[in-house]
Amino acid sequence: MVPLKYNVRSLRARKVGSLMTIFGIGMVVWASIFAFGLSSGLDRTLEIAAEPLDVIVLRKGSTSEAVSAVTESAAREIKSLPGIATNSDGAPLAASELVVFAYLPRRGSEIKVNVSVRGVDAVSRTLRKEMTIVEGREFTPGVREAIVSRAMANRFQNLGLGDKFKVDGAEFEVVGIFEAGGGAVESEIWTDERVLAQIAKRTGAMSSLQFRAASVADQERLINHIKNDEQIDLGALTEKQYYAEQAAQSGLIKFVGYTIALVLTIGAMFAVANTMYGAIASRAREIGTLRALGFGRLSILVAFMLESLLLCLAGAALGCLAALAVNFFLGGIQTGTMNPGTFTEVAFSFDFGPKILLQGVILAVVMGLIGGFLPALRAVRMKVVDALREV
Repeated sequence: MVPLKYNVRSLRARKVGSLMTIFGIGMVVWASIFAFGLSSGLDRTLEIAAEPLDVIVLRKGSTSEAVSAVTESAAREIKSLPGIATNSDGAPLAASELVVFAYLPRRGSEIKVNVSVRGVDAVSRTLRKEMTIVEGREFTPGVREAIVSRAMANRFQNLGLGDKFKVDGAEFEVVGIFEAGGGAVESEIWTDERVLAQIAKRTGAMSSLQFRAASVADQERLINHIKNDEQIDLGALTEKQYYAEQAAQSGLIKFVGYTIALVLTIGAMFAVANTMYGAIASRAREIGTLRALGFGRLSILVAFMLESLLLCLAGAALGCLAALAVNFFLGGIQTGTMNPGTFTEVAFSFDFGPKILLQGVILAVVMGLIGGFLPALRAVRMKVVDALREV
């Protein structure tokens, strides 16, 4: 086999061309990591929100809480079913919740978008154990007060601590800022369910009922019971299933991200191939000499493939370091998008974890293998006599 140091010296001898290719591949890997990180960040936000034993009850056929309705009588009936977990006082861990929209402008823009406002009861916080007030205080039940996630406070006007915003013409004051570990609840505003129901003229019904089952067996039995009860005419699914369906509705975002990564990768492959073709054309006599010294076609092929991979791995390292540097200096990258199922804003952070960085490295390896194969094949097909005659 041709020694690896031959490839390293060859790259060093063509510094300008090698560095240009490494930089180009690094930019492609960098952009692809951002595309992968966006898609993974959105999925992660929805996955974090799901508690294994929690169940969401909606109107049959509803795709989200925003278009669902559960009557108070049906909610009372479900809360009385055996198998629902209870708190220390013996009360069922079941919360009646109402979701409506506020129409709010993003910061630095006059364009308004739908933002989810969730009316909650006393049990709702128990069902979201990851939620913590980091500034201000809890809202007071029965009063037009609200708490807002830090992500939404940073993205929207009138949602800072002490600010006021309107829902259906009624004014609410922001009295607290919360964090929830990056889960889907960080895309919401929380207030008292009964106050919100009066303003939205939704008294007597809520959007959903969320409860925690005592065990996996109880969860399955309760879901089947609710689905088969024709009198209440409701559907039920695990919280994990609910958020998986919400993530599936955001498939367009993933499609766009991966399409961009594919187009950039194809362009980078041509760049790698062009660099390697140039290297082979200028080193025909070297190739002939290696063949004359007894190195076989397979050894030559492997040598040039390794050279292509070295270029791409160096580019992958550059791209990964650049992505991590941007994320570090910005203190994490947060953004938002519209949920196609609810037409509301979903706030999430880009994911730059090991899995995403590994995807970037794998992408670079694919570039090296595909982009370097044809030039390497051309090198091994050279006749020794013709190669030695090249100037």
